[in-house]
Amino acid sequence: MRAWWLVSSALAFPLAVAGCSKPAPEAPPQAATPPAAPAAVKRAVKPPADAPHWDYEADGPAKWGSLSPAFAACGEGKHQSPIDLHGAKPAKLAQLLTSFRPAELRVVHHEHMADVVNTGHSVQVNAPNGDTLAVGEEKFVLLQYHFHSPSEHHVDGRPYPAEMHLVHKAADGRLAVIGVLFEEGAANPSLDPIWANLPTAKGEESHLAHLKVNVDDLLPVSRASYRYTGSLTTPPCSEDVTWIVMSTPVTMSAEQLAQLRRVLVGNNRPVQPLNRRALVVEGVEEQVAR
Repeated sequence: MRAWWLVSSALAFPLAVAGCSKPAPEAPPQAATPPAAPAAVKRAVKPPADAPHWDYEADGPAKWGSLSPAFAACGEGKHQSPIDLHGAKPAKLAQLLTSFRPAELRVVHHEHMADVVNTGHSVQVNAPNGDTLAVGEEKFVLLQYHFHSPSEHHVDGRPYPAEMHLVHKAADGRLAVIGVLFEEGAANPSLDPIWANLPTAKGEESHLAHLKVNVDDLLPVSRASYRYTGSLTTPPCSEDVTWIVMSTPVTMSAEQLAQLRRVLVGNNRPVQPLNRRALVVEGVEEQVAR
């Protein structure tokens, strides 16, 4: 349950001064002025006591698979993420050569209030309002999105300054993640509500009670994307995750990037082998037309 704090303000009453002269007329009562609402309410969030410890340093990616039996896929899995997005086949060709089936990508995100959490591994924004992603006939609900710097996915061997992952879940538990790559450039006003309330300490949460975030504005206009089947990029590295990495990057300014890196940097897992998986790029025609 969420903790809420009630802020009260005391009413100021005039003091009656005793004297020989006629008492001054009593001042009319004044209504209390409510305090200004804070931009965000901050609280501490404790991780589960039995959660195995992992990080990006001493207990980093090379050790994840040995830290807990629950993390075995991090070391033994053959369909791991992230990857270098290199040599992708056009969707129509992939349909002929593999079992890949092209599917229209439909994203329905809305403006909503959110909680920004510093998990110690990332800055994560929880999205409780049921935004949806449809890949063909498959439907997924947005759970949260978070940030990595530098990017986890590479494109033709090149990393980007940052990457955002929007994690969606289907009714049967399957996951689909939209990846958005950031390059340094123009300031991104869609990030402002989050960046203004970045929790700087591990376990700190900022509840954006009076701010709204439009998730759809965080995505590029083009829906052209790389698609492949992979895994979570953090423990337990669960596989059979549908990955949709937008092929058009979006921008954030040098100052926005510096703000993010003051909170976290180096939270990127190295790229993993493709291991003969199908890597497809879909919607190239749309991207070129734009």
